[in-house]
Amino acid sequence: MRNQLIIKNAKLRDRDQLVHIAVDQGLICQISTYDETDAHEPIEAHEIVDARGALVVPAFVQPHVHLDSALTAGEPRENVSGTLYEAIHIWSCRQQQITREDVAARALKSIRWHVGQGALFIRSHVDICDQDLTAVKALLEVKEQVAPQVQLQLVAFPQEGIMDYPQALELMEEALKMGVDGVGGTPHLEFTREEGIESINRVFDLAEKYDCFVDIHCDETDDDQSRFLEHVALQAYRRGYGPRTTAGHTTAMHSYNHAYADKVLNLAQRANLNFVANPLSNTSLMGRFDSYPKRRGITRVREILEKDLNISLGHDNIMDPFYGLGMASMLQVANMCAHVCQMTGSLEMKHVFDMITLNGAKTLQIEDVYGLEVGKPANLVLLDARNEMDAIRRMTTATKVISLGRVVASTEPVRTRVMVGSDEEIIDYQK
Repeated sequence: MRNQLIIKNAKLRDRDQLVHIAVDQGLICQISTYDETDAHEPIEAHEIVDARGALVVPAFVQPHVHLDSALTAGEPRENVSGTLYEAIHIWSCRQQQITREDVAARALKSIRWHVGQGALFIRSHVDICDQDLTAVKALLEVKEQVAPQVQLQLVAFPQEGIMDYPQALELMEEALKMGVDGVGGTPHLEFTREEGIESINRVFDLAEKYDCFVDIHCDETDDDQSRFLEHVALQAYRRGYGPRTTAGHTTAMHSYNHAYADKVLNLAQRANLNFVANPLSNTSLMGRFDSYPKRRGITRVREILEKDLNISLGHDNIMDPFYGLGMASMLQVANMCAHVCQMTGSLEMKHVFDMITLNGAKTLQIEDVYGLEVGKPANLVLLDARNEMDAIRRMTTATKVISLGRVVASTEPVRTRVMVGSDEEIIDYQK
């Protein structure tokens, strides 16, 4: 029987021997070593990809991005200060100019950037602070357009606050009725702590009403007195909603005293909360009020892992007022995390790699359809790398991206021709 696709000579994370991966009807149907297959029987498939020892992993997961604002850097003006608050003001101005066509075109381009670099699972926040819900309508259309090659989850996101923006709750509920998958919040941006607490309660009320997940931008600030995480964790614990709740950013935890940080993480552990850190934008936006020393501005990734809590990594913003850089590379995100969180040990690098793969799948609650196992959908990435550390170090090329057994992106690895003295050599930056 001819398989749909065979990837031969593939390197897996947990095996020394190279393997062949057979795919049929979009599912992984066999993973075997050369010795386990009949060497005298030719490998047959409608398509054969020779990995040539490349690392093959499940597709990357992007658990936190803003596709509705992506690729708007410099519109209507540059973020001169580079601060979060100037970015919010610029985006509120740019948002008044958006159309469904504008949002859809930028989102599709951003999604293609993700796919080209191996990310096939994306959760995007979409701003509902717009009486017409233009971005919501656009991204719902995009979600349908990219399926099933890309799984896109959408979060109703109140950029200007639930309690502060007129009719925010009604707009969030309308977005959920239209088909948005989850509900979010920004409690640290509300006018007072009391209103921040109330906004969290309203988010969970909506989630229970519409049986959807919660994904809150939580304590995205340097203020060590911004302590909304404890209330998110408490609500998740009391309502039995922990595995369906994600706390994004939580950068204030970077500045908590150690005793309080341990206390709130113990509560998060009881709730079984998910976390998302965003090392690119957070290290850029946080610490802006500091002189020296400057805080790194990222949550306590190590401590979260030590509590056996799930934490994944997001890109957050891609060339918008909040972060004018980025190219939708999850390996770039992992590389930054390894540096700023000082996770450059060999075992630690494997944990960082998990944060853009397995941990992200747990955040998105797609574990039943995710992974490199027989019976799982064949959503895979071939990396021009020997192992996880090599992939993160070089932010290496995704040579093939496979969605449901079909190659959807191909990229040639970078090779450089160097002339030093009288010798010419082609180098690839491997040891």
